[in-house]
Amino acid sequence: MLSRLPVLLCPVCRQDLEAVHDGATGRVRALACRERHSFDAARQGYFNMLVGKGTAFEPDTAEMVAARTAFLDAGHYRPLADALARAAAPALNGPAPTVLDSGTGTGHYLRAILDYLESKHADGADGVAAVGLDISKFALRRAARLNPEAINLVGDVWQPLPLPDAAVDVVTVVFAPRNAAEFARVLKPSGRLIVVTPRAGHLGEIASQAGMLGIDPAKDERLAEALAGRFSPLSTQDIDVHLSLSPEDVADIALMGPAGHHTDRAALGERLAGLPPTTEVSARFRISIFVPSENRAP
Repeated sequence: MLSRLPVLLCPVCRQDLEAVHDGATGRVRALACRERHSFDAARQGYFNMLVGKGTAFEPDTAEMVAARTAFLDAGHYRPLADALARAAAPALNGPAPTVLDSGTGTGHYLRAILDYLESKHADGADGVAAVGLDISKFALRRAARLNPEAINLVGDVWQPLPLPDAAVDVVTVVFAPRNAAEFARVLKPSGRLIVVTPRAGHLGEIASQAGMLGIDPAKDERLAEALAGRFSPLSTQDIDVHLSLSPEDVADIALMGPAGHHTDRAALGERLAGLPPTTEVSARFRISIFVPSENRAP
């Protein structure tokens, strides 16, 4: 059941969307605007907000999502999820806060934020409106199951977000694209943009053998440049996680990322056949927190 429905905008006409509830279960079965544009809940609980020609970007496949679910369910990146939740919590202490997890994927990081808020507040996370956005319907099926109290939307971050101006307290982006203009539009002046990126050496012990892309050495500079004029840096935190991975774990971590678009488990299994029962791997992350600039670029 949704904890609190945020204000959402129709992607067609930009009018407010209202929830249409099922009389028997009380669940939201559709979102509709006064112009009679309606978006039905999928059987798995998410809403498809892609309109027109949809998206030009390639969404994560069912196999990629299954690999990510298996890897994250095993808790390998739990220290990162916990650190992200702690970073987000201070900006979600106000009245009726809203968090947008852009590129939510399977919803594991949003789940960590909601669980952390529940553990720290007497009223739990009931007062928080949570939005998970992703272009993959396969990912949203998992996210809706994991975070039933959130509103989970299939949408393209490069299109106008279905949220009003200055409506969001925290935007989180974990290994996902960043639309600085839209994030600046939907964030409150007091809001926070929290971005997670890999650092140099991330998964370096297995990257080449598993066919994963290398880390751009200028990644931090490109991030700052992309956000310049709309956001100012507030703080950074580096997270190092030591992983002991089985060959199946290594396959999952390779398939769940961009490499999953051009390989399959069978081919990857052949490539990883020589791995020992356990491979020691270093995961290196950076959590960067930004605040909206006073004079935002248009």
